[in-house]
Amino acid sequence: MTAMSETRLVGTSLSLLPRVNLLPPEIAEKAAFRKVQIGLGSAVLAAIGVVGVLYLSAASSVDSAQGQLDSASSTHSQLQTETNKYAAVTGVYAQAAAAQAMLTQAMGDEVRYSQLLNDLSLSVPAKVWVKNIAFTQTVAGAPAAGAAAGTAAPAGIGTFTATGIGFSHDDVAVWLESIAGQKTYTNPYFSNSTEALLGTRKVVNFTSTASMTSAALSNFYTKPAGG
Repeated sequence: MTAMSETRLVGTSLSLLPRVNLLPPEIAEKAAFRKVQIGLGSAVLAAIGVVGVLYLSAASSVDSAQGQLDSASSTHSQLQTETNKYAAVTGVYAQAAAAQAMLTQAMGDEVRYSQLLNDLSLSVPAKVWVKNIAFTQTVAGAPAAGAAAGTAAPAGIGTFTATGIGFSHDDVAVWLESIAGQKTYTNPYFSNSTEALLGTRKVVNFTSTASMTSAALSNFYTKPAGG
């Protein structure tokens, strides 16, 4: 019992002994400095890794941007080539516009007399015979027909003159009314209306005149292209 107590006391006394560092201070300092070196090296390696990742990312972005630039340049070159193919189109349009202007100037005052004759044939009264018809178109800038003779010529693009025969003066009036009802004529009047015999039948010989309006123009050559 006594021996066991002694053993415990001895163990207790050994555990309470102070630690003594027998290494020289220089060795401890070197070990600490080594740890600092290892830490700094790890930090440098980590920084190098981050820089490498950033460099690869930047290089990839530059390559992508360069690829887009090359694609855009190629597309621009193709479009420029296509544009050059149609460089003469503007000149062609200018020539066409000039030709259209010349055609309008030359044919802008065209009158389709065949259409006027057809309209007249449908409007002649039943008791009137037309023997002769004459159209006189006024040239742009020239005095109206009849002005040189000192007579009052009706305004318009020209004059329409007809000679014919009616059963009576009333029939001549109906003829003038039929002319006035057409938009291509204005101010119809008779310059001569005299009674005569046709065989044994009394008739009236007349000469009528009217002014041709701008509605008589075909306007075929003054319409815009495609209009």
